[in-house]
Amino acid sequence: MNDENQSPRVAMISGANRGIGAAIARHLKQNGWQLSLGVRRPDEIDPTLTGEQVLVHPYDAATDAFDQAWVDATVARFGRLDALINNAGIMIPKTVIEAEDADIDAIFDINVKAPLRLARAAWPHLKVTGAGRVVSVVSLSGHRVKSARSGLYSMSKFAALALSHALRKEGWEDGVRATALCPGLVATDMGESVGNIPPEQMTQPKDLARLVAMALDMPNTASLAELNVNASLDDYY
Repeated sequence: MNDENQSPRVAMISGANRGIGAAIARHLKQNGWQLSLGVRRPDEIDPTLTGEQVLVHPYDAATDAFDQAWVDATVARFGRLDALINNAGIMIPKTVIEAEDADIDAIFDINVKAPLRLARAAWPHLKVTGAGRVVSVVSLSGHRVKSARSGLYSMSKFAALALSHALRKEGWEDGVRATALCPGLVATDMGESVGNIPPEQMTQPKDLARLVAMALDMPNTASLAELNVNASLDDYY
C-alpha cells in the first residue's frame, strides 16, 4: 500500500514490550515501518525494538493520562500516523460470580476503554491518510465463554470485538479499516498460565505478527473484519 515516494508508514503499538506486541513490533520493523511503542516501563524495552525508526513512549492502559500525549509525540516525531495496534490487555481468572466490581472496572478499563480512548486520539491522523488501519488484539474469547473462570475475561473481549466492528463502521467512508485479531491460546506468559497444552503446540506470537502485517497491507477494497486463529480444534468452529 505504501507508495515508494512516500515516507515509511507509522504504527503505534500498545503493550509492545513482550509477547504478541513485541512480535508485531519486530516484524513491522523488519519490514520498514516506523514504530511508536507504548509501554509501561520504557527503560525495560527489548534492545532489538529500539533504533532510529522507533519511538518508545510511556503508556499505561489503566489510565487516560497517556493517550493524547502518546499520539502527539508520535506525530511530532514521524509526521504521520497510519496504523494503531491495540494490543495491551489483562486477564483476571475469575468467574462472573467471584468477580468484584473493582475487577470488572479494571478489566473493562484496560481491555475496552483503553483501545477506544487511543482510537479517539489517533482518529484525525488515521482519517487524513485515506487508508488508516486499526488492528485490535481481541481473542477467541470474544466469541465464546470457554469456561466459568474465563467468564469475566470473555465479557470484556465480547465488548472489545464489538468495539472493533464499531470502529470499522465509523471509519469506512474515510478509508479507515478496522480488524479484530482473535487468537486462541498463544505461547505468551498469559497463554501459558491458563493453557493446558505445551507452548510449542500453541499459536506462536510471530505468526500472529504476520497476520497483522497482512491486515495492514490489504487495500481498502479487501477489508478484513476479523482474523480468527487457533492451534487446536475448537467448538466455536
